[in-house]
Amino acid sequence: MIIRKAKKEDLPLINYIYNQSVQTKMSTADIDPVTIEERERWFKSHDEDHPVFVAEEKEQLIGWISLSAYRPGRRALRFTAEVSYYVHKDFQKKGIGSLLMAYTVENAPKYGIRTLFAILLENNSSSIKHLEKFNF
Repeated sequence: MIIRKAKKEDLPLINYIYNQSVQTKMSTADIDPVTIEERERWFKSHDEDHPVFVAEEKEQLIGWISLSAYRPGRRALRFTAEVSYYVHKDFQKKGIGSLLMAYTVENAPKYGIRTLFAILLENNSSSIKHLEKFNF
């Protein structure tokens, strides 16, 4: 498996994986599927300091993680980012989320990020446990 920065060509699969989570009603606050146009706007908001990374296995995108700016424009918060991650349903419970998170925690300082946080729905117990492993 490799982890790399996402490219615009990855957006259809990034969106597909995200919309799998929308359907569960447990992993995201979105209750309607996200359109590809919305995903493109989201991707544009991720600058060089707030990348999106994807996990690939055998040239198949199987998960992704993003660093999102927290309250852009507030300079005191420029070293803080929200982390969000999603794994294709066929690859969940195989350690992909942990690999993505470990990669992001390790590499966040290269992007000037000192503090990471995540926002979860209270019924998403598997993600809560996952993040606790990383001292969130």
